Amino acid sequence: MNRAIHAAVRRDLDRLERALRRVEDGDRARVAHLARAWGHLDRQLTHHHRQEDELIWPAMLGLGVDPVLLQEMEHEHEQMAAALRGTDGAMQRLVATASAADAEAAAESVVATRVVVERHLQHEEHELEPEVTRHRETEEWKTVEKQLRGGSPKAGGEMFAWLLDGSDREADSFVRSMMPRPVLLLLSRVLGAGYHRSIAPVWRVP
Repeated sequence: MNRAIHAAVRRDLDRLERALRRVEDGDRARVAHLARAWGHLDRQLTHHHRQEDELIWPAMLGLGVDPVLLQEMEHEHEQMAAALRGTDGAMQRLVATASAADAEAAAESVVATRVVVERHLQHEEHELEPEVTRHRETEEWKTVEKQLRGGSPKAGGEMFAWLLDGSDREADSFVRSMMPRPVLLLLSRVLGAGYHRSIAPVWRVP
C-alpha cells in the first residue's frame, strides 16, 4: 500500500506541473479546478505522513529499528511540510491573479516540492520498507495495520478512488488484489464518488 500511495503522489505532482504550464492568462475556472486538485493531493500526502509520524515510527522504534533512521524520516517530513507550504502559497497567489506568470511560478514550486518529496520517498522505500517487511508478522505491526484501517468508510473510498485514477500497472494490480472486486467498486466508485465528481475531471482536460 505504501508503494501505491507513493505512486499516486508522484503521478499527481507530475500532472499538476504539466497542467500549470498550460494555464492561459486569466483562465480563472481552470485555475480554480487545479487549486482544488492540489488541495486534495496536499491533504492525502499530509494524512499519509501524519499516520507515519503517529503510528508507524513509534511502532518501528518499539520493534528495535534504528532510531537514527527514524529521526531522518521525521526530519524529511518536516522538510516536505515546508515544501508543501511553499507550493500552497504559490497556488494561492495563482488563484488571486489567474495569471500565466503565476501559473508558471506555481509549476516551478511543484518541481521544487517534487525534489524534496522524491528524496524522502526513495529513502523510505530503500531503507524503511525492508524493516517493515521484516516485522510484518509481529503483533505490534498487525496492531498498526488495524489502526491504519480505522478511518471512515468515506475517507477510505476517496483514497481508493484516488489511488486507481490513472495508476500505473504495478500499483493498479496491487490495489485490485487487496479485496474482492465488488468491495473495491463500492469503496472507489460509490463511497469515492466525491473524488470522481470534483477531482478526477480536472486531469481529463487536454
